[in-house]
Amino acid sequence: MNPDLKISALAITLNEAEHLPTFIESLWFADEIVIVDSFSTDDTVAIAEGYKKVSVFQRKFDNFSSQKNFAISKAKNDWVVFFDPDEEITKPLSEEIVATVANAKHDGYFVKRELYFMDKRIKYSGFQTDWVIRLFRKNKGVYNGNLVHETLAIEGSTGKLKYRLPHHTYKNFDDYTRKLHSYSALQAQMMYEKGKKPKLFHFFFRPFYRFWHQYILRLGILDGKEGFILAYINAFTVFKRYVNLWLLYRKID
Repeated sequence: MNPDLKISALAITLNEAEHLPTFIESLWFADEIVIVDSFSTDDTVAIAEGYKKVSVFQRKFDNFSSQKNFAISKAKNDWVVFFDPDEEITKPLSEEIVATVANAKHDGYFVKRELYFMDKRIKYSGFQTDWVIRLFRKNKGVYNGNLVHETLAIEGSTGKLKYRLPHHTYKNFDDYTRKLHSYSALQAQMMYEKGKKPKLFHFFFRPFYRFWHQYILRLGILDGKEGFILAYINAFTVFKRYVNLWLLYRKID
């Protein structure tokens, strides 16, 4: 096989034992699978090491960009796919990836995600335009350094794949809030490092605006009770972000 057409599949993990077998098997088209684990306490590493073409590296988690850039550095092939274990790589999408690499016209490719929350497809709430790069040339892509909500910067042209990527990101209310609270702590750290300080209006106006924007402007109201729950949790997470930022400044007082 032409070495330029081989694909490395990358993922970062923390306690992903529930998703991992299905996830790894859906990467049948990859010549190697690189998993960077943040010292999981479940069977994630044991499951991953049970597959011949999987290489596992354990690295202490500092932020998402660093973790993902480390994974990229471990890829052996020119073409890379970088999925999350809770994303469903369907057969049509995987076949499209193989065909695209064989006749590539761009250096990176976006995939449109379909969010599922509490087993319901979320069609609005701001997720109508959830395009993410999941296929790219290794030497053309780098994550932007954000601690959270990191994005991949491509040096070159980008295109779009046709097939969608189901994203089963949150199974229940507690799972969603737990992840968002960890994100809010990282966002607060980013703001702290930039010297931003919380003001009183941040605690009131910013959460209110987030709820109004997601539920009304981004049509979350059309997603039913799930749309309301998503908007409410995200608004509270904004509030929590500024509480975390305030606490960071309290530590140095």
